[in-house]
This record gives sequence, structure tokens and C-alpha cells, in this order.
Amino acid sequence: MSERINAQLANDALMMAIWKRRPGAGLIVHSDRGSQYASALYQKTLPQQGFVCSMSRKGNGGDTESFFHTLKTELTHHCRYRTKEEAKKEIFEYEVFYNRQRRHSTIGYQSPMDFEQRRRKVA
Repeated sequence: MSERINAQLANDALMMAIWKRRPGAGLIVHSDRGSQYASALYQKTLPQQGFVCSMSRKGNGGDTESFFHTLKTELTHHCRYRTKEEAKKEIFEYEVFYNRQRRHSTIGYQSPMDFEQRRRKVA
């Protein structure tokens, strides 16, 4: 987390995801058209890692906006955080739940982790 949404934050998040998940070349990285994703830094990192950039149409955030809508409706709209650290902790815990346990209708009512593990077994 950062005070600002900028190219460095987006690039750091991408690098952390690469470190944690170890995706292979050819991965399609989808984002909205935010300046942090269109930045030279971020756009340079994608091909260096063997990834393909996919940006939504103008005004159509898709999956990214869907996640943040879900985060807000399921968590943050119901909470009053006393400190930034408390907010960071709660949001991190929600992200873990969202990826490991929460069932998603678009992937057959599985968690993203279960969906990914099944896809890796097939590949």
C-alpha cells in the first residue's frame, strides 16, 4: 500500500505478484487505462517478464473495478478504521479470503486459488 497510486506502486505490485506466483511467459496482464499502467516503467516491465499487456477499453475497467467494488461492498463500507495500519491489515486479510476462499461465479463457483490449481494440473 502507498499514499499514492502511481507507476512505482503498480510496478512494485506486479513484481510482488511475479515473485509470489511465478507465472510463465505469455501471461496476459489485464488492467484499466490508468496512468500507472500506461507508464513507461510498467509497460517496459511487462515484455521484460515475457507478459502481454491487455488494457480495457476507455471507461471500461472490467475485472479491476469489479474487485474494488466487491471490496468496498463486502468490507470497507461496513468498517471504520482508526488507523491506516488497521485498514491495511483488514484489506490484506480480505484479499487472502477473496483469493483463497471466496467463490466466484465467473469461474464455476470456485475460489481463484482452486481455479488456478486445477488449471495447472490440466496444463
